[in-house]
Amino acid sequence: MTEPAIVGPDHVVSIEYRLTDDQGNLIDTSDGGEPLVFLYGHGQIIPGLEKALEGKPEGHKGHVVIPPADGYGESDPELIFTEPKSTFEFEVEVGQMLEASDEEGETYEYQVIGVDDEGIKLDGNHPLAGKTLTFDVTVLSVRPASPTELSHGHVHGDDGHHH
Repeated sequence: MTEPAIVGPDHVVSIEYRLTDDQGNLIDTSDGGEPLVFLYGHGQIIPGLEKALEGKPEGHKGHVVIPPADGYGESDPELIFTEPKSTFEFEVEVGQMLEASDEEGETYEYQVIGVDDEGIKLDGNHPLAGKTLTFDVTVLSVRPASPTELSHGHVHGDDGHHH
């Protein structure tokens, strides 16, 4: 009998998950889609989930509650601001995601959280910032990452390259 593989650094881990907020609303799920595959220890998933999965064997099912600090961080009030309507050359609706880039070419996403006569209120926080996240997770498979995957820092698909 070989020992079941366990989740740890430099392993490729495949999980199925359901993510809900603290009111139990479904935010995201892998149900009906592909499982989430990631390279452990390379910051590809939120820290709290990575920590919770460490040392867990293949087939593990878990229920993980992650505070904002280990998820997408607290909501930063400085990232919430109002722009005059004249800045936008198009009709903007609440809930819309807008992209903006700075001089260095970094792209930022803002969610429109308010539209009134004074202007457009934007929130540059991650939509899940400040939220407590609850994951129901099943570890489907764990395998050591290949040298190529480790040198590239991400998982390669069956065709040898990640899309």
